[in-house]
Amino acid sequence: MNPLLRDLAPISDAAWREIDDQATKTLKLTLAGRKLVDFAGPKGWDFASVGTGRARPASAAPAEGVEARVREVKPMVELRVPFELDRGELETIARGGKDADLQPVVEAARAIAITENKAIFHGYKAGAIEGIAEAAEKVTLRLTDDFERYPVVVGEALGVLRRAGVAGPYGIALGPRCYAGLTETVTSGGYRVFDHVKRLLDGPIIWAQGVDGAVVVSLRGGDFALTIGQDLSIGYLDHTRTAVRLYIQETLTFQVLEAEAAVPLSYDKGAKGKRDR
Repeated sequence: MNPLLRDLAPISDAAWREIDDQATKTLKLTLAGRKLVDFAGPKGWDFASVGTGRARPASAAPAEGVEARVREVKPMVELRVPFELDRGELETIARGGKDADLQPVVEAARAIAITENKAIFHGYKAGAIEGIAEAAEKVTLRLTDDFERYPVVVGEALGVLRRAGVAGPYGIALGPRCYAGLTETVTSGGYRVFDHVKRLLDGPIIWAQGVDGAVVVSLRGGDFALTIGQDLSIGYLDHTRTAVRLYIQETLTFQVLEAEAAVPLSYDKGAKGKRDR
């Protein structure tokens, strides 16, 4: 049986297509980490863990003269965001309407995408995930709201990576505060700071909701691994006479294999401006 139970929902094929389309558009816009790290999957809903290649001695031997070691794994984390749609709006789609209110789909897709971004860049301790910025914390460079200095800081980050022997190409994930500052700030010469940073990099500049500050990373491969079991999918929970309850979910884990391949850029806690969300 399909674990998403979509055939049990009182939703027409046309409405399902519109729901999936709205979710896909939001996910493509919001998912950021996937654009900068290695991606493995989808491996399926029943995929439970990723082997790390490490093992630890068992807490007790199974028998005299017998040694035992326990393999270490990274468990998959299930993320789910429930949401509710009005049945009247779904019926509007079935009748051919083009203006149905599917905002709950957009909000749920955005929420789970930002959660994935946060796990990749800042970790999720309860899910045994260490984020890139956590793993590379020792080489963190400080930011201020003087965005004209941003190219200097990015240049310093690239220098840190090259001195560590980490080859490019290089990319950067910019939290909302950084992205807005770079795109809105123009130097005295009339150039956007964003364009200066772009010239420094030979890889992408990614708008990354959920990232606090920014992270410069190498894209050479083999340094960061995102493993997906069930990729982002929408399933059915239940319904009433007036509403249908759905959810969007995925299973994932993330590994930092080489912390030297990233340099976080962070604001001081007391720095002016709002913390990225």
